Amino acid sequence: MRTDEEKASKGAADHVDDLKQVTTADVDEDEEFSRQQQRKIIHRIDARLVVICGVGYLVSLMDRTNTSVAAIAGMTKDLGLKIGFRYSIIVLLFFVTYIIAQPIATVAIRKIGPRIFISFIVFTWGVILIGFGFVKDWQQMAGLRALLGFLEAGFFPGTVYLLSTWYCRRESSFDIIPSQKKITQVNNAIDEVQKRYSVFYIIGAVAGSLSGILAFGLSQMEGLQGIRGWRWIFIIEGVISILVAILSYIFLIDFPDRASGAWGFLNEKELAFVVRRVNRDRGDVHVEPFTLGRFLRPALDLKIWGFALIFFCSTTVTYAIAYFLPIILVDGLGFGVGESQCLIAPPYAFAAIVMYTSAYVADKYRIRAPVIAVNSLITLIGLPMVGFGKGSALRYTGVFLATAGANANIPSAMAYQANNIRGQWTRALASATLVGFGGIGGIAGSLVFRSQDAPAYIPGIWAAIT
Repeated sequence: MRTDEEKASKGAADHVDDLKQVTTADVDEDEEFSRQQQRKIIHRIDARLVVICGVGYLVSLMDRTNTSVAAIAGMTKDLGLKIGFRYSIIVLLFFVTYIIAQPIATVAIRKIGPRIFISFIVFTWGVILIGFGFVKDWQQMAGLRALLGFLEAGFFPGTVYLLSTWYCRRESSFDIIPSQKKITQVNNAIDEVQKRYSVFYIIGAVAGSLSGILAFGLSQMEGLQGIRGWRWIFIIEGVISILVAILSYIFLIDFPDRASGAWGFLNEKELAFVVRRVNRDRGDVHVEPFTLGRFLRPALDLKIWGFALIFFCSTTVTYAIAYFLPIILVDGLGFGVGESQCLIAPPYAFAAIVMYTSAYVADKYRIRAPVIAVNSLITLIGLPMVGFGKGSALRYTGVFLATAGANANIPSAMAYQANNIRGQWTRALASATLVGFGGIGGIAGSLVFRSQDAPAYIPGIWAAIT
């Protein structure tokens, strides 16, 4: 006889945009709380979960991608990174340990709990990043990058997994009728997953938009206490990571079945409502004891690998842009160091707009694949403009399109997977697989733009297009 979780995870073997089988009433009718009260509860979850996870992701992205802004601020010259593939190696080593550690880390977050696990690893990033500011050669930098990858491995798949356990695949759309002063259902239902993932990812993408400006400011500390400006970038951002770790320890919440007693959060009745609501949607709040066979069994489902492949294609472009955009702006487009650090911000701000628009459309109309296809088309328009456009203005416009399309597909792919997966350990494996392929995309992205291909980086552009 199959266990309850195995029955729940059967949805991963069916094509579950079976959201149509889950009626709005199933999810939103509750014997304890009115619909208005329910929405207030969900918004409180958003504030404690989406925002805190997003801030953690912000420092995660900042910590893993700040090598690019440090490189043009003097690190390349001081550590001799233009020799051979040294820069690509220090970028790549992060993803080797990042991929290897993910399955273990995803199980660990369920066993230890998100608040303790995430706050601990974020604290260790901060310590490691401060160490970046004192390396003597490129080999030490490479070793610390590998250690950083190991410690960051649990964050992104862990938070994707955590977010997916708190929300249903669809929610009612409500409006207030002024004449009757009451809330009524309209528009049948909308999905509630992708907008949350998008806000989470947009907060993180702020790292991309602000890291260059922050790095420009920190690099002005050149010579302070006898320390180079690029070293101050790592040191100060490491301190910021430690502060975020403390914030996470105070405010982050656990999984729904273990969140009782969280400081300043939901009471027992409200938590019971969340558990009822999620169980009505997909019946997988409670988790079975871990076994290796149970954890690995969903790997036979080809859809899990399909979602991972979509994620790989998107992250290859996003990481290539994150690690090499400042270098391309200097070597390829002819901007100065300060200009390049500041010009990183606008494409990511535009990407945030496209990202949230994609999420709104996908959630409102309950479509995933068409949105992903449109975002991919935007990326494919932008990349040739970057590589083959005539003049800096046209090429920089291409950066906007490529950055927006590729980054918008990250939360789109996450939501596509979340809507099609049931069962706690199935979600854990699916999250690790998805983000693991994202790490492989990071390896690919770190290798496509080679020093010998400067300033046009045509082979890298072709690799990203294909």
